[in-house]
Amino acid sequence: MIADKIKTIHQLKKAVALLKAKGKRIVFTNGCFDLLHWGHAKYLEEAKKKGDILIVAVNSDSSVKKLKGMGRPVTAEKQRISLVAALETVDYVITFSQSTPLRLIKVLKPDVLVKGSDWKSENIVGKKIVESYGGRVLTVPFVPGLSSSNLIKKIAKKF
Repeated sequence: MIADKIKTIHQLKKAVALLKAKGKRIVFTNGCFDLLHWGHAKYLEEAKKKGDILIVAVNSDSSVKKLKGMGRPVTAEKQRISLVAALETVDYVITFSQSTPLRLIKVLKPDVLVKGSDWKSENIVGKKIVESYGGRVLTVPFVPGLSSSNLIKKIAKKF
């Protein structure tokens, strides 16, 4: 069930510890996922291939507003996290209110941190932390032209 994938930090910390004890490789990524589109699905599918368990941290409404500006998010937080959780490739979803997921990365200590290839390696939040304990930081191909911002512009232009 979708709701079973949505966790608090305490629930997720416990789940990650149990999974790691079983030898599972934990993959972590994050984003706003404001208007879920094919680029998001492809990105998360590629991220999942980097390990066994995929955790997706989704920016809270207040965090998206700070990052993207007025009028964002278009889709409310509860709907965004539920849509992400509904994807087959996603194992767990958590929200965060800070501007970055650094706190979550520090607590969960994922084996693999993934971002889209539109991010420069040196700018990936949590990179130094993950690499400090032997984890890997990877990028996966970004689908050019597909973004929530571009989708919003396209819709506004047409209607």
